[in-house]
Amino acid sequence: MSNTANANSALHTQSDSTSASAAIALAGRILLAAIFLLSGFSKIANPAGMIGYIESVGLPLPQLALIAAIVVEVGGSLLLILGYRTRPVALVMALFSVVTALVFHNQLGDQNQFIHFFKNIAMAGGLLQVVAFGGGRLSLDARRKA
Repeated sequence: MSNTANANSALHTQSDSTSASAAIALAGRILLAAIFLLSGFSKIANPAGMIGYIESVGLPLPQLALIAAIVVEVGGSLLLILGYRTRPVALVMALFSVVTALVFHNQLGDQNQFIHFFKNIAMAGGLLQVVAFGGGRLSLDARRKA
């Protein structure tokens, strides 16, 4: 095989790998966002129930906390999926996940709370990967840089 053929083959392999990585990054953002989007919509559908739940853990200003949670969950999810301001959005969502785990799922002797606590911690870990590596080529952030 000639040097030109080797170079072309390497270029196609690298391009295929880059395309696959871009698609995987997009899929990862969508999958991370899915649980937040569903949770945000459930809060919109039952605000009274959520305000009661927020009050039950003793947080002040439950109505404001509900609005903040909806903004982070729905707004953050949409921005994460689009890949707009991906790193700061993912950081806010990671912090939100940890705070939510600590405030709402801190009864680790209860198996259900234990699972929810570590689900939130795992989501924060995935979001921190997005903070570290960005949204990828298939994001609005990448288009802004181009």
